[in-house]
Amino acid sequence: MNLDRPIELIIKHKGNQVHTVSADATVYEALGMMAEKEIGALVVMEGEQLVGIFSERDYARKVALAGRSSKEMRVSEIMSTEVVTARLASTVDECMQHMTDNRCRHLPIVEAGRVVGIVSIGDLVSSIIQTQERTIHELENYISGDYPH
Repeated sequence: MNLDRPIELIIKHKGNQVHTVSADATVYEALGMMAEKEIGALVVMEGEQLVGIFSERDYARKVALAGRSSKEMRVSEIMSTEVVTARLASTVDECMQHMTDNRCRHLPIVEAGRVVGIVSIGDLVSSIIQTQERTIHELENYISGDYPH
């Protein structure tokens, strides 16, 4: 299994669209965006500057369980501000390790101070499964003699 591939390949495959929200937006507005886009997190930006990440987990733990109102709270009140990031050259293995060590499910990809993509744990797992399936297929072809010489 090739976990030393750069994360850039996953970004090229899935696209580099990053859904963002302002820190001043209400939690309710952010949840609406996430539902519309069918995503689990938004990158929080102030202009071109990454200032946090807002996830379903933030909402569940800091709003819903606290009995607070998402229509009155601002994203800045509950977003995660210590954002773990990676670079395009980071490997799948390195990204998995960052996500595991920091217990995060979304990893913004930053180059030269700019957010150029985002990967989720699901993106990484999907990539690993596809790699395993290709390897299995190639081994089956090799064993059966159908492997190109």
